[in-house]
Amino acid sequence: MTFRNDERSGIAILADDLTSAGDGAAPFRRAGHDARILLSAPAAVPQHTTGVSAVDLGSRVLDEEAATRRTWRAARLFADSGLLLKTVDSTLRGHVAAEVRAAWAGSRRRAVVIAPAFPAEGRVTVEGVQYVRGVPVHESDFARDPVHPVRCSDLTVLFPEAVLSQPDRAAELPELIGNGDLIVYSAAGDDDLDRLVAAVPRLDEVLWVGSPGLAAALARRCARAAGSATSVPAPARRPLIVVGSANPATRRQLAALHARADVQGITVSGDPATAVETLRGLTAPVLTLQTPEERRAPQTARALARSLAAVVQALTEEHTIDALIVTGGETAATVLQTLGATGIGLLDEPEPGVARGTLLGQLPLPVLIKAGGFGDDAMLLRLCHLIRHPLDPGEHA
Repeated sequence: MTFRNDERSGIAILADDLTSAGDGAAPFRRAGHDARILLSAPAAVPQHTTGVSAVDLGSRVLDEEAATRRTWRAARLFADSGLLLKTVDSTLRGHVAAEVRAAWAGSRRRAVVIAPAFPAEGRVTVEGVQYVRGVPVHESDFARDPVHPVRCSDLTVLFPEAVLSQPDRAAELPELIGNGDLIVYSAAGDDDLDRLVAAVPRLDEVLWVGSPGLAAALARRCARAAGSATSVPAPARRPLIVVGSANPATRRQLAALHARADVQGITVSGDPATAVETLRGLTAPVLTLQTPEERRAPQTARALARSLAAVVQALTEEHTIDALIVTGGETAATVLQTLGATGIGLLDEPEPGVARGTLLGQLPLPVLIKAGGFGDDAMLLRLCHLIRHPLDPGEHA
């Protein structure tokens, strides 16, 4: 790979929530880089930073002005990184246009390439329009998200100044980058994203903007022989699956998990102390903790996330549980911060959009994090099996 600086300047990923930070960094870990997720931006970047630093800016839950300021400051902080990736949700939730412009200004990169496709999850970009399994995102379930409803699928509306590009015109990219353009790249497969990355001679001249699909393509371009050895965690004796996402995909996954006799769980809707007492009385080896299924207003969602976090804190302090699987970026951030974690040391990416690692901070707990809308109906079954049997690639809890 060709960087402006030597490799010690590292790779930085700026994300608007925790699951985006995780699934942005995980492909680089798989490609041989050391990688960590930070739950907030540091005051300063240590000299000679190596590996990957993926920062959860928590900007998706902020208003647009605050999100813009936070993103600009982080981009300025990591402006000297050899590779700078600004993640965006592959369904275009959040303050996409404002944050991209703020990151570009802060980073002072010559050009921006926006490629939000994530083909592994059926999320593709066609002539600048974002689709989820053939449906424009503003007509999909994500349009009904109570916290971040998607209103626009067309990136040329979000970015009127954009220049459109696509795989059969990838050879034009060096000229467009040289012109300092904001480029929206259409992609329907991972090979299209590989073609994009291969066409750019100097990765450090570009602010890269995308989802796990682009992160994986960049990681393949920047692959190393090996990173530092990371121990696979011991098998979990009693994991807890925490579900704060109301996304239908996650709720189907949870229903499949609850069909097993060795899984028990509860729904938190009020007093955390009552939930803790109920969970203490359950005997199954796998526990689940969920919010109500109905979609909620932002203030209610945040209150429920705090309730989940209080329950998890109590259970970890008394050693009732010894591993976590958490779905939903805002839920995960609230839970991990309540546990006193500063970040996650990444082990690997067991499935697309899933990050596995160990908490950094007071409690080195094994953890898997997953975005709410990712995965087939059996995904939580597989992740539960993985955390209980980390050396066994079987598919059942």
